[in-house]
Amino acid sequence: MYKTFSMELAGRTLSVDVNRVGKQANGCAFMHYGDTTVLSTATASEKPRDGIDFFPLSVEYEEKLYAVGKIPGGFNKREGKASENAILTSRVIDRPMRPLFPKDYRNDVTLNNMVMSVDPACRPELVAMLGAAIATCISDIPFDGPCAMTQVGMIDGEFVINPSQEQWKKGNLNLTVASTREKVIMIEAGANEIPEATMIEAIYKAHEINQTIIEFIDKIVAEVGKPKHTYESCAVPEELFAAIREVVTPEEMEEAVFTDEKQVREENIRVITEKLEEAFAENEEWLALLPDAIYQYEKKTVRKMILKDHKRPDGREITQIRPLAAEVDIIPRVHGSAMFTRGQTQICNVCTLAPLSEQQKIDGLDENEVSKRYMHHYNFPAYSVGETKVSRGPGRREIGHGALAERALIPVLPSEDEFPYAIRTVSETFESNGSTSMASTCASCMSLMAAGVPIRKMVAGISCGLVTGESDDDFVLLTDIQGLEDFFGDMDFKVTGTTEGITAIQMDIKIHGLTRAIVEGAIARCREARLFIMDNCMKKAIAEPRKEVGPYAPKIISLQIDPEKIGDVVGQRGKTINEIIARTGVKIDITDEGKVSVCGTDPDMMAKALEYIKTIVTDYQEGQIFTGVVVSIKEFGAFVEFAPGKEGMVHISKIAKERINRVEDVLTLGDRVTVVCLGKDKMGRMSFSMKDVAQQ
Repeated sequence: MYKTFSMELAGRTLSVDVNRVGKQANGCAFMHYGDTTVLSTATASEKPRDGIDFFPLSVEYEEKLYAVGKIPGGFNKREGKASENAILTSRVIDRPMRPLFPKDYRNDVTLNNMVMSVDPACRPELVAMLGAAIATCISDIPFDGPCAMTQVGMIDGEFVINPSQEQWKKGNLNLTVASTREKVIMIEAGANEIPEATMIEAIYKAHEINQTIIEFIDKIVAEVGKPKHTYESCAVPEELFAAIREVVTPEEMEEAVFTDEKQVREENIRVITEKLEEAFAENEEWLALLPDAIYQYEKKTVRKMILKDHKRPDGREITQIRPLAAEVDIIPRVHGSAMFTRGQTQICNVCTLAPLSEQQKIDGLDENEVSKRYMHHYNFPAYSVGETKVSRGPGRREIGHGALAERALIPVLPSEDEFPYAIRTVSETFESNGSTSMASTCASCMSLMAAGVPIRKMVAGISCGLVTGESDDDFVLLTDIQGLEDFFGDMDFKVTGTTEGITAIQMDIKIHGLTRAIVEGAIARCREARLFIMDNCMKKAIAEPRKEVGPYAPKIISLQIDPEKIGDVVGQRGKTINEIIARTGVKIDITDEGKVSVCGTDPDMMAKALEYIKTIVTDYQEGQIFTGVVVSIKEFGAFVEFAPGKEGMVHISKIAKERINRVEDVLTLGDRVTVVCLGKDKMGRMSFSMKDVAQQ
């Protein structure tokens, strides 16, 4: 018999079925929150994977479109590769779970979360996060849980716990917080310039809710949890460390790693590695463990010097930012470009503007079709870290970094009415030594301003690191961490924002949570640093958005028409609008509300297209003057096209002041003529006169 456990969470019932389905998985939780249903499973291999020095954890979030009553598009009519939302959700689940597995565990672990139905009032991402934690806690997989997650929104200045899809989209805050029993272990946020104090309040509001969920999970584990299985430890033997220290003293290792040049440090470690390989050449067992042992030795050396002596590898003070540089317009002919450099981290961002029709359409678990007007893409080529590797397209890390920078800038973008463009920015990583996502935020902001996008405020971002000691009070916060401090430290706390408040947060840690003092300290440190970056670097390159878009960017003119006239502009099967586009070379977008946007690079052609549209939607009155082209000649008169798809007839008696016997005596096909409107004839057609034009 299966068991069902339930609790009240934010005014709705969260229930978990255990041993109802998925019984062959190590752990399975059949989750229900409202009508949202997610199947979460945790599985592990029986033996560790050979030849690896990391924990092979895979987290999957599967969006099944039947969950919202949709059939997938495309030829195959089945779900394909994971959507961007699925990848980002997988990353949010991964980040708090990974630190809670044993550091010396090398068995493959997969956490799979399959969304089977969606209630718009209960976001499936949250249910999957909780399901992954519960499935792992009740499994026999070693795990130092439980952990729990809560989402916080903000509507009209009030916090909303676990908001609905609609509240999540429209609110001023999208905050996800994961906690262990005592500490916060993960923070992910997008915000509309939320003040730091308000953000901290929201984080710890979520932390309180998480404690009630952990109590619920404890109850489930007590009743149905499996004993944790033993595993083969892959930890480096202490006797190997002792032998290494005899060959390479701590002073030698310290001298090797403490330099501000990444390449010099890597060369120093290469020399040390060769020295140790030679020393242990006859011990094959130790040789196999040597790379991991050297990494651990290097890590302990860096952490000790930072924690005890406040000495950073490149010699900076703990609050000091690396040398900064910024410039705009480094790429010709693009719509906007900027480069931001911080130490050995360098990002070039290019901005492209296009009509709103080119915004990205998203087919996901939202019942309504969703579109993205602003897109930020991030690329991380191997050459940026001096490696050789074939590009296989963006991975989860690249997608995550792009989404973070995108989230950082959305709050300051102009509305569609103010700036009717789709906007894409692309961050190309030229060089990387820590926190390229925050450099991408700075470069993107400047690129947007250089392109003439009237953003409301400047946005900058910075990352704060952490090294902890034996007690909660023993820690050092590091402003602007470089790669080595990220690898060997305990935290990567990224914060973006304006002078007024926070626009995005992403926090990764490698320990079992952060105290409130660390969270508050990191947020304060990031505010101080981002203001410094704006004032001392970014504003010197470009202080405000340019007043106009660049010469190579498309220009957009908007016109509001009567929605009932949309059909006249479009024409039968698009004939009229396509004819306007063919004649002028512009792009035309029309909304259901009758807003017409004409986009092009030639002002004359744009004006011509706009005049065509105005002519088509005008309610014709006697006396109006038009210029048109003779498109057809009959015995009784000529037809004049005065706008694409719009024609009127000039009777033979109205062509010339003197009597004529044949229309061809005066007109030929293709002649441009000026006519005056006489109203409509008995057949409902527009009636024109050429001979009466002068009288008007």
